[in-house]
Amino acid sequence: MTKKLFFMGMLLSFLLAGCQDKEIRISSLEELAWYAGQDHNLVKLLPGVYRMNDFLNEDSIAARLERKQYPYLEFSGSNNEFDLEGVTLEIDTWLRKLLQHPIHTNELVVTGDSNLFKGLQIIHMGEETSPGGAAFCVEGRDNTVSGFTLHVQGSFPYGYGDLFGKGGPDVIRHQKHSGFLITGNGTRVLDVKLYMRSFGHGFFIQKSAGDIWFENCYVEGELRSTDDILKETSGPAFDVDFRTWTANREGKYVVTPGYMKSLCGEGFRTYNRDNKNITFINCTAKNTRGGFELRTNGGVRLEDCTTIGTERAYWVGNGAVLKNCKGDADYGPLLFLEGSDVEVDLTVVPNESDRLVHSLITVQGSNNKVFLRPYEGKNRHQPLPLLIGYTHPEHGESMSPYGQGKCINLYLVNETTMPVVIGEEVEGCIIETKGEVIENKGKENRVKRL
Repeated sequence: MTKKLFFMGMLLSFLLAGCQDKEIRISSLEELAWYAGQDHNLVKLLPGVYRMNDFLNEDSIAARLERKQYPYLEFSGSNNEFDLEGVTLEIDTWLRKLLQHPIHTNELVVTGDSNLFKGLQIIHMGEETSPGGAAFCVEGRDNTVSGFTLHVQGSFPYGYGDLFGKGGPDVIRHQKHSGFLITGNGTRVLDVKLYMRSFGHGFFIQKSAGDIWFENCYVEGELRSTDDILKETSGPAFDVDFRTWTANREGKYVVTPGYMKSLCGEGFRTYNRDNKNITFINCTAKNTRGGFELRTNGGVRLEDCTTIGTERAYWVGNGAVLKNCKGDADYGPLLFLEGSDVEVDLTVVPNESDRLVHSLITVQGSNNKVFLRPYEGKNRHQPLPLLIGYTHPEHGESMSPYGQGKCINLYLVNETTMPVVIGEEVEGCIIETKGEVIENKGKENRVKRL
């Protein structure tokens, strides 16, 4: 089919679709790319395996570079439904290098509004890299993405997490490859799974995006011990003498044995303090650096969420609400709380490991409420302190030391047997605890043993 006949066919299909509410069945990425720029269509891509490398050949890549068109596919149309059930999109990561795109260029991008996307599986292959960017990005307003599965790989260096930096300052300059980026208001993400095998975030929100809803979403990374990293006799870490970008608890900038590192970034992450009205229902982060790092001033709400094997599980700011959530402190703290007017209802899963962990939670800020309970009545055997009036370690890095910070008018109910440490800047708090208070340097606080 000549290019002229192809586009005449597309135009005819579009005109017909405008006259009737009928499903348009297509069978190629060329057709999908065309309908991606149209409005008011119900499009079904026939099930099967589609290779992005077949769609973006040498000629089309040269043309894209001429017009500075860097995303693989852009969905600029509005009010469409794209039924992609049973569709697998294979993407060889060498395309990222061939397109020579600027830093932070995303691959599949939704710039239109009020679209519904269902059922796509994206599989990345190969280990070529480019200067950042996400596999999928929603920029438009009021879009819904449902039932997607993304397998993401292709970053440098992979295998160390953020030990050597994460975007500046760096000991080793990174080339990230992230999962699912949202910059558009009103985005809904339902039943989406991410399998991160690259250094980059899973789900993350940037700019001033708000009114975002996540439900039944899952993100999973990989783990590696610092002991294993220190065994290397060649490679990026060896080449810089295992020098890290943050100091350890002894003040040394060096990889320290005894810890566990996630090889990706956060599972769920907000970037700006003004991200508002972000909701998470029944979402799970496993083996990620942070499970839910949501340090906003606009408030976030989590219900029935879970963390498993994270370096740090929940990290929340002003106005956050955690209801019926749970997680472990297997490889790092369960909670960093900063800010004010936060309500936390957390269940402590009693998983334990031989890795070094220095706290169960840290709490600072004012007018916060924290309820901790053991999972099914089972407590940890290894004691981990609740640090009240303490800050998180620098950059959240488990190897780094904690500081002290103000904690005012906290109401804490600790139904676990984990001990409590009350710092010097804790004032006017009510602390009810089953665990022993092993240090109390605060003032005008009421402490009650349960």
